[in-house]
Amino acid sequence: MTTTTGSSRRIRIGMLTPSSNTCLEPVTYGLLHGTDVATAHVARVPVTRIALDEGSDAQFDPAPMLAAARQLADAQVDVLAWNGTSGSWLGPDRDRALCARITEETGIPATTSTLALLDACAAYGVTRLGLALPYTRDVADRIVRRYADEGLDCMLAEPFGISDNEAFARIPAADVARQIEAAAPGMHAVAVVCTNVYGADAARQLEPALGIPVFDSVTATLWQALRLASPDTGGPALPGHGDLLRSGALRARFQTVLRTLLETTGADRTTLRLDLPAHGLGVDLTAAEALREGVRSIRRDASLDQRRLNTVEWLERQRIPLVQPHFEAIPHPPQALVDVYGVHAQMLSPLVRDDRMTGWISVHSRDERDWTERDTAALRVATDDVQHLLDTDRKASAA
Repeated sequence: MTTTTGSSRRIRIGMLTPSSNTCLEPVTYGLLHGTDVATAHVARVPVTRIALDEGSDAQFDPAPMLAAARQLADAQVDVLAWNGTSGSWLGPDRDRALCARITEETGIPATTSTLALLDACAAYGVTRLGLALPYTRDVADRIVRRYADEGLDCMLAEPFGISDNEAFARIPAADVARQIEAAAPGMHAVAVVCTNVYGADAARQLEPALGIPVFDSVTATLWQALRLASPDTGGPALPGHGDLLRSGALRARFQTVLRTLLETTGADRTTLRLDLPAHGLGVDLTAAEALREGVRSIRRDASLDQRRLNTVEWLERQRIPLVQPHFEAIPHPPQALVDVYGVHAQMLSPLVRDDRMTGWISVHSRDERDWTERDTAALRVATDDVQHLLDTDRKASAA
């Protein structure tokens, strides 16, 4: 919880909003209703039309956004968010530059809807993304290319072909739902890219049937704002509004732990497997994964019965880390680890809760290697970090 002059208060989120947007404010207030988490405070900037021309691009000049950000700073907000998706066709780097300028001028952390969607994809390991868009075809195609530059292979459902920003909010909810469904086949997730489309309810309702996350731009912006305003905890969870607001903050922190472990050890792959039903996680699929460039992802590979692997059964019995510079000694891993995953050395560390091995962390090397004390120390730190995150999540769930 944010504090000021010794007393606690709710997080204050400052939102820069397109002037013709009629969706994001009621949706955001609805997501926060009934919680004591945050309040949202809005300043509008002129935006009425979405197209690929100089007149449209000029609406997203940083000057009016910076002026609005300075005004919101007077309200002592904890985070500032450009609650618009212009970075999706103008380029995420433009949003990153805008955020840097906002923070430079106000001292307040900043984000945008586009950057929030990209971070949601990173938290869930999404590389294939379905897109549900209201825009004209040329804008939609530009978004596909921009997202490809960010490592996302996108499938585009037929866009609605609208350029009038105010009209986006009048697209029927049933049509939005059909577009999400059309974008889903073969994808890791779907994103509704526009903060003036009523996609939050459709996203929440369709996730169980589709079996993949559905990211709504308004929901993702709120999620990211809460994270930035709560750097020590990763942001509060808001159950009941889809997986991102329920589990996204925890998944993002898992990713940070694994990325740090990968960099510290110089390994090729790190993975986390967890049985955590409250967050839809089971050990047969990884909860998080970090990869060296060029290394194959195994995030969604469920071909091995993980609990029955010799190495995992050894962890269950011993409850101590397993360090294997090679695979000549018992316990031998499955041959698929070598043949399919390309692993020739590994470290595993068990995660134990309530005297049960809930999961484990893996560190993979494509070559045989002598793991050093520095490597094993890094694995201990990562194990402690994940245990702490799980304990914190349990306490928050019980509160």
